[in-house]
Amino acid sequence: MTKPPAGMRADARRNHERLISEARTAFAEFGADASLEDVARRAGVGIGTLYRHFPNRQALLSSVFSDAVSDLLDLSRELLDDPQPCTALVTWLRAIITHASEYRGLARALMAASHDDASELARCSGPMREAGSALLARAQRAGAVRSDVSIGDLLQLTNAIALAAEETPDDPELADRLLTLTLRGLKA
Repeated sequence: MTKPPAGMRADARRNHERLISEARTAFAEFGADASLEDVARRAGVGIGTLYRHFPNRQALLSSVFSDAVSDLLDLSRELLDDPQPCTALVTWLRAIITHASEYRGLARALMAASHDDASELARCSGPMREAGSALLARAQRAGAVRSDVSIGDLLQLTNAIALAAEETPDDPELADRLLTLTLRGLKA
């Protein structure tokens, strides 16, 4: 779980933890555009308290999603030892799509953050790019993926697939079909 900043008073720490917990619930239920006023109310604090902890929506999103990002980073490190570099890359990309689909609107927010290095979500984006770059480089060295493929393009495609799947909830296989189609275009 995301830890509050060091040196925070006990009551502020409790507020911080409740805000993240309630934001996670609200984002899962209503999507990444859930009402911040509702998040604050659910946490039993005022909107000013929410903004003291999280200056904007992206800061709150970043804190909520940091646990999942940590899991994806752990998975990427495990996959670096996979004897099939292309399979490892695909496994990781599928995990990203699954993560992005847990919260309506997350894929859109991640796509927007990829163009804004100053955004709070960029804190998640940088480590994800590094992790993906390592997996991609292995697959490229193995000759399984074209050398002109970049991790930025792959992450944008992955978020676009998650967004397309989000917009088509009556087709649960869409994300996998789109990822398979995309991967065919990546082959060396």
